[in-house]
Amino acid sequence: MGFATSVFAWGAQGHQLIAHLAQAQLSATARQNLDLLLAQEPGATLESIATWADEHRSPATGRWHYVNFPRDSCSYDALRDCTDGQCIVAAIDKQTAILASDAHDAKRLTALKYLVHLVGDIHQPLHAGYRDDKGGNTYQLQTFMRSSNLHALWDSGLIRYLDQDTPTLGRRLLTTKPLREPVGQGFAHAAEESCSIVAQPDFYPARRVGLDYIHRHTPVMLQRVTLAGARLAALLNRVLRP
Repeated sequence: MGFATSVFAWGAQGHQLIAHLAQAQLSATARQNLDLLLAQEPGATLESIATWADEHRSPATGRWHYVNFPRDSCSYDALRDCTDGQCIVAAIDKQTAILASDAHDAKRLTALKYLVHLVGDIHQPLHAGYRDDKGGNTYQLQTFMRSSNLHALWDSGLIRYLDQDTPTLGRRLLTTKPLREPVGQGFAHAAEESCSIVAQPDFYPARRVGLDYIHRHTPVMLQRVTLAGARLAALLNRVLRP
């Protein structure tokens, strides 16, 4: 089994799975208001818009998808880590404010598209990884007889190895209680959590990755996906009110 190198967190299935989990945890009010926003694009669902932010990525929004930490600290410092507000933590705050505002529905829908994606991104450990290897993108390795990098392994390799469709994985994960309670308005803590995973002694594998690494870290990946779904639902339940 192989997988393509990618700079996009979780890959398509990971983002759709997070949206699937969030949808199942929405309040009736949030679901109703979500449907009103999505009605601007007939047929759209929370899952179908989950990859929109990657598909419309540009030089102006590229830095919204991650935050980089120095190797000696996983404590978020906005002045150091989010210059000019150009990082994922600030982007989530900005798009949350737009979604909660009385802006035109088209603008609020765009904010929703960013949020469903970026909340997923910030829970992918390497989107809050180290500056010096660009979140694992320059850490080259081999796995499943293919050349790749550490970011791609966490992006899509681990979830693809499970070989399960989104509804099947969703049913499994919805029975799992997240290890931490959903956070409130600030997602800096989620970035610090991701960085702390990257900082674990066994996170960086040998250049030739074996099944021991896959089996040890797949549960961690699933925990992050589950937590992202719960936190996205909590955010939407709070913001999508009458």
